[in-house]
Amino acid sequence: MSKPEGVGLIPAATILLVRDGLQGLEVFMVVRHHKIDSFSGALVFPGGKVDKGDTDASVRTRIDGAEGLDDWEFSMRVAAIREAYEECGVLLAREERTGALVNAARLLALEPMRGALNKSELGIGEVLERGGLRLAADLLTPFAHWITPNLMPKRFDTRFYVAAAPEDHLAVHDGSESVDSVWIRPGDALQEAEAGRRTIIFPTRMNVSKLGRHSHVADAIETARRTPVVTVEPKVDGSVLRIPAEAGYGVTEEPLSNVRS
Repeated sequence: MSKPEGVGLIPAATILLVRDGLQGLEVFMVVRHHKIDSFSGALVFPGGKVDKGDTDASVRTRIDGAEGLDDWEFSMRVAAIREAYEECGVLLAREERTGALVNAARLLALEPMRGALNKSELGIGEVLERGGLRLAADLLTPFAHWITPNLMPKRFDTRFYVAAAPEDHLAVHDGSESVDSVWIRPGDALQEAEAGRRTIIFPTRMNVSKLGRHSHVADAIETARRTPVVTVEPKVDGSVLRIPAEAGYGVTEEPLSNVRS
């Protein structure tokens, strides 16, 4: 999938970090700060805009699973991992020397660099080089692709990936862009939104619902690997928003009154 045509599209990426809980599959979600101009107060997956440093040539030499990707798709995977690291402290990366996934002890040692990354004092390429790390983009499985409708003043081209969260990484909101966080079963998230206890925007709600078809992490990831991603750019048709049936969400329209942009 290459860069889409469109004026003013902001490239962005997000990760559905999942784990097997005592009662089934859980996904990590954060509550956006009320002062953030995009989706303030909403329950979302960790993610954000592609950063200029995500496309740095130095990153290409320190990444697994990006072979054959064009620069556009490459930058999306880098942004997804970097944003998850910045926003909730989960780092999908390997030790360059041993090939082992970064563990909790290493995360603690890397914390000063995470702070510098958050402040844009370091780029992700510098973090990888100084830390002796390789990004584990091979752990990302494409899950969805949404483009903001053209009637909106700010439009995002967002890739969604699903990945199993490393067991010993403590996912937690950063207190800046996000002010709360939760591991939650998809069905519970949807019920809380329906009851008015959570705010979940339409694209997030659709992907939470899609994820909720699976009881276990392995099943969710394997299904995503087998299923081609269909781009969703919702279209306004009278009083409803329409999405393509082939995208596989089980619904093709939503009343505009139910959609929070």
